[in-house]
Amino acid sequence: MSEPTQEPQRLRVVVADDQAAVREPLAAVLGLSEDIDVVAAAADGSEVLTAVAAGPVDVVLMDLRMPVMDGIETTRRLGEDYPDVAVVVLTTFADDDSILGALGAGARGYLTKNAGRQDITRAIRAAAAGQSVLDREVQDRLLATVRTKAPEQKQTLPGNLTPREREVFTLIGQGLPNRGIAEKLFVSEATVKTHINNLFAKAGIRDRADAVRRAIEAGLA
Repeated sequence: MSEPTQEPQRLRVVVADDQAAVREPLAAVLGLSEDIDVVAAAADGSEVLTAVAAGPVDVVLMDLRMPVMDGIETTRRLGEDYPDVAVVVLTTFADDDSILGALGAGARGYLTKNAGRQDITRAIRAAAAGQSVLDREVQDRLLATVRTKAPEQKQTLPGNLTPREREVFTLIGQGLPNRGIAEKLFVSEATVKTHINNLFAKAGIRDRADAVRRAIEAGLA
C-alpha cells in the first residue's frame, strides 16, 4: 500500500498595510497560494503585534509608512519579542534610509510594490526558511550605499573559506540572487545554498544584506 501524500506545510502570514485598497486585495491574492494562509490583515504596527501575539505567525508582509507604529519600529519590536517571526518589507519606498532602517531592524526581505505575486510569495517562502530576498532595485541601492561608505582599508575574511565559497561570496557582493549564482557557476541552487550557509557560519554573517556589505568591504565586489 502506498504511503499517503504529505500536505505541504502552510505558512501563516500577516499582511500589514495602512491602505485597505492595497491590504485587502493583497491578502486575497496571497490566500490563493497552496502553501500560504493569511491569518490576519493589519492597518498599522500595533495591529501587527496584536495579531502576532494571538499567533502562531510565520511571516509578516510589512508596509513601512503606517500610522500608530511604522514598519521599521514594528520590525524591531518583532525581532525583540518574536524572533522566530520573519519580516518581508513590501513598500513603495526604496530610499537609503528606508532600506537600511528596515534591514537594520531585522527584515529578511525587501520588495517594492511593483513586485508581482510570484516575487512576493517567493520572498515569503525564503524568509520563512531563514533566507533573504531583496528586490533588484533595492540590491542596487544597497550596493551603491555600501560602496560609498566602505572603509578605505579592506576588511579581511576568514582564512578557512574554500575557493568556491569565495566565488559565491564575490557573486553575492555583486548582487546576484541564488539562481543567478547557480547559473554562473553551473551548479544547482541547492549547492549554492549549502555554500552560502557554510560561508555565513565561517564569517559570522547575519543575512544577505550583511553579506553584501562584507563582500564589498573585503574587496570581493
